[in-house]
Amino acid sequence: MTLPSDFHFSQGSLQAYMDCPRQFQLRYVRRLRWPAIETEPVLENERHLRQGVAFHRLIRQHLTGIPAQVLSRATTSAKLRRWWQNYLAYGLVDVPVHRYPEVRLATSLGDYRLVAQYDLIAFDPSGRVAIVDWKTNRHRPQRGWLSDRLQTRVYPCVLVESGEVLSGSRACERGLVTMTYWFANYPSAPERFSYDEAQYRADKAYLLNLVEEIEQKIGRCTEDSLLAPAEDQGKCAICHYRSLCERGVEPGQLDEMAREESSQGMFDFTLDFEQIGEAEVG
Repeated sequence: MTLPSDFHFSQGSLQAYMDCPRQFQLRYVRRLRWPAIETEPVLENERHLRQGVAFHRLIRQHLTGIPAQVLSRATTSAKLRRWWQNYLAYGLVDVPVHRYPEVRLATSLGDYRLVAQYDLIAFDPSGRVAIVDWKTNRHRPQRGWLSDRLQTRVYPCVLVESGEVLSGSRACERGLVTMTYWFANYPSAPERFSYDEAQYRADKAYLLNLVEEIEQKIGRCTEDSLLAPAEDQGKCAICHYRSLCERGVEPGQLDEMAREESSQGMFDFTLDFEQIGEAEVG
């Protein structure tokens, strides 16, 4: 078995592999749809996701020039209104002035492409570059958990290699790049990671090795064989494929997942914008 000819890697697909090699295989290689509910109560989870989409849309529209007072009229729920007011008060604090919302950049990764979908990339005349990612987590993840996420490695790495398509020059110098997670429910407590030459080199080597590992494991699979499932079965409670793997039928409870997210940062109830079409840069 091989990866699809049109396959490209992303932070989402790489994180899926790290969380559960079998989930990566089923979702990204076999592209298997499996009709399972992720969490209960279903309506509450779906409502939260829809509000997250609406929140990102409001920010994109604001950053492309629509006045805040006009957009405020579109905040039809108390939660969305609170997130929006938090963004207006805190979301752009210390964000450089040249701002590019929701752009996609790509770079080479061995024989494949590595794609990153950004909520916001911003530059200032001094060469400082900021990546900002808007999060609507119910609970604020711990810094250590965020540091370990593939997004924290992939986004700055791709930006350093291909960000000149936005700036018109090699503006993304290592040491001037930051990656910030901004939390709509915790607006005055963002989490910021700096990026330097040593981190870039370490990340590029790590990502190359990870892709080679994935390619080798997929290459050893037959049409009928599956990669190993996650060792941590707690992750299976919110996986679409749990019944296929005989790891339960009932979906995990949203309250239980949120408590785990708060205490350990295990579960990320955020949006997968890799599945949403956006204008592509480059």
